[in-house]
Amino acid sequence: MSPPSGLDLARERTTLDRRYSVQVKPVAEPVLLGKLHAWEVSLKRPSGLPVTGARFVVDGGMPQHHHGLPTQPRVTQELGEGRYLLEGVKFSMSGWWELKLSIDAAPGPDQVTFNLVLP
Repeated sequence: MSPPSGLDLARERTTLDRRYSVQVKPVAEPVLLGKLHAWEVSLKRPSGLPVTGARFVVDGGMPQHHHGLPTQPRVTQELGEGRYLLEGVKFSMSGWWELKLSIDAAPGPDQVTFNLVLP
């Protein structure tokens, strides 16, 4: 099944309520199917100031297949300067995936969804 046309694949997005700017990137490329890997999450205020002390809930899955992530990824470490280590991410098949982050920090709760298409 092909992903929807015009799908936004940006790895930097503003959260739903515009409290944060969030960037995600894999620690190692390429992202391999069926393997556990880690991602770095960068969290900033819209002004560019890094956000520290944030808590995350991670969710996601394949919208077209109606299933979630095969693992339970979680943020395991604050790396400093608004950067966090997200571990335990696994994509079990090719196609369109969503990676959803619910964020809670001093500016307030918010959420963001990233679209990923894996070959």
